[in-house]
Amino acid sequence: MMDVTVKSQPPVIDMWSPVVPSHEIVAHVRDNFPEEQLDYLRVFQKRQVTLDEWRAMAPLLARDDDAILASLDDAGIRVALISGFDESSTASACFVANEAVAAIATRHPERFIPFAGVDVMRDRAARETEEWISGRGFRGLSLRPFMIGLPATDRHYYPVFEKCAELQVPVSIHTSANWTSTRSSDLGHPRHLDQVACDFPSLRLIMSHGGYPWVLEACLVAWKHPNVYLELGAHRPKYFAAPGAGWHAPLRFGQSTIRDKILYGSGAFLIGRSPADLVEELRGLPISPDALAAWAGENAARLLGIEL
Repeated sequence: MMDVTVKSQPPVIDMWSPVVPSHEIVAHVRDNFPEEQLDYLRVFQKRQVTLDEWRAMAPLLARDDDAILASLDDAGIRVALISGFDESSTASACFVANEAVAAIATRHPERFIPFAGVDVMRDRAARETEEWISGRGFRGLSLRPFMIGLPATDRHYYPVFEKCAELQVPVSIHTSANWTSTRSSDLGHPRHLDQVACDFPSLRLIMSHGGYPWVLEACLVAWKHPNVYLELGAHRPKYFAAPGAGWHAPLRFGQSTIRDKILYGSGAFLIGRSPADLVEELRGLPISPDALAAWAGENAARLLGIEL
């Protein structure tokens, strides 16, 4: 008889699943969706949506915890990063409240890694960062320069960066173009993270969304700085190998020089595909088994200090 050995798939950590559709998160986002972000719905749903339409449709998106966990299980996702986003001073709303994130993370601490959002424009931002991390058990911070309206090199960020370096927790920063029609995409250019890493060499930085479309530059920043990582969330993996898509750099360097710097992220809620579909696309990439295991979960586990 032929001996057939079925190889198990590497475990997955989803490093960009910030808005899971728990009842608490959906209820908050329903009433605090920044009007400028409606352009995201126009792009990804391919139709213009008003705030009133959003508020009517949002409750339909909410799911019980069992359904949310089942979607992770179907995808082989062991742990998912979920996050607050607070740009109250510059976007007139706290998009995702930390308390809503804490609710589901507290119920399922083995499945969710909570990152906090803080308003860097407030004088107490560094103190709030410490409260959420040291006092509430959050594991890092998420910031979106395009909604803050300032590049990450602006000194409003620096007290928060200093605090996260002191607490030895990572900071995830939106590093990509954005889909609003009112905010400059340049705010997400990887060169800003290059300077931040120079100023805070011990701070662990996550370039969220792969630096797209400046992907080669992002790879070089991750290569240059020991504590800078490249996260791939909100992009469909099946396009990474497509000619002309702009993802050739991580496919090449992500199997060699920065193999230990690539982090998988889904963004399933945004791009309208199930976590299982997106993980299956990741597993279909033309990369080595060792690189796949590193991207899928090993690098994130090492960064977060957790076991797979």
